Amino acid sequence: MALPIYASPLEKAWHLTFKVICGIIFLFLIAPILIVMPLSFNAEAYFTFSPKMLSFDPAGYSTRWYDTLLTLGHPAPEGPRDGEWWRLAWQHSTWIQATKNSLWVGLWATIFATTLGTLAALGLSRPEMPYRRLIMATLISPMIVPIIIIAVGMSFFYAKACVAPDSAMSQIFGVFLSNKGCLANSHLGVIIAHATLGIPFVIITVTATLSGFDQSLIRAAHSLGANPRVTFFKVVMPLILPGVISGALFAFVTSFDEVVAVLFIAGPEQQTIPRQMFNGIREAISPAILAVATILVILSVCMLATVEILRRRSERLRGVTPH
Repeated sequence: MALPIYASPLEKAWHLTFKVICGIIFLFLIAPILIVMPLSFNAEAYFTFSPKMLSFDPAGYSTRWYDTLLTLGHPAPEGPRDGEWWRLAWQHSTWIQATKNSLWVGLWATIFATTLGTLAALGLSRPEMPYRRLIMATLISPMIVPIIIIAVGMSFFYAKACVAPDSAMSQIFGVFLSNKGCLANSHLGVIIAHATLGIPFVIITVTATLSGFDQSLIRAAHSLGANPRVTFFKVVMPLILPGVISGALFAFVTSFDEVVAVLFIAGPEQQTIPRQMFNGIREAISPAILAVATILVILSVCMLATVEILRRRSERLRGVTPH
């Protein structure tokens, strides 16, 4: 924002100093990203800039580590890139399997977190709701409690949460459970854990959207003969939809990024991208991790841009001029 023309020299100097400080802080925050992205194109198997990269020699740059994301675990990595090669990559590539698990878990965790978080936000937005502050504090506690405590607690709980192999629950959720019918080392266990971590983000974003919601619209819809279901989908939902989508994106990113809970409650079949990156750092350091990090950064930037666009749309719908 520009200074007014009557600003004093001291105010102008402070304004310039403030902008420089903000620029330094911004550079400090994005410096790791600025380093990781070019290093992912390093032709050498090192985590440092080679002399050829520093001299901008094309021979110092390569996409070999992006190709490693397809060939690691492939039974015939040097074969011709035909349909059979891609089929084997889809079935056996380590990083592709981790991506499939992350997307599968993230999708279901986002659906559960968005549904439950939206319902909770709608209930907490009602003025007659008793103990609203206490309930809100309880629901957003996963954002405050250290994740290691939540992961350990879930690990002990999942070890005892099992169903009989011939029960109805096993028939319904068998594809999500482990071979022993337990939540431990199962997709369902990871989905529930990630949904628990994503619910607070949905509650906060939807509650923020509902803060400017005009409750008289609901009364007007009822006076015109609309039942609660029609009122929700025709009046309430279109107005809070940007907040719901923003919360869903935050829940998905939280699930896609989570590694601590996965380390405690997941098995080998639930290997996600963050866990695969953790294993890669611990067992065999490879610049392929930098390639994955670059892709994740680009994905995160796209999602944050989407959230910002939705925030501005929500403000326009509520009659608030975005700054």
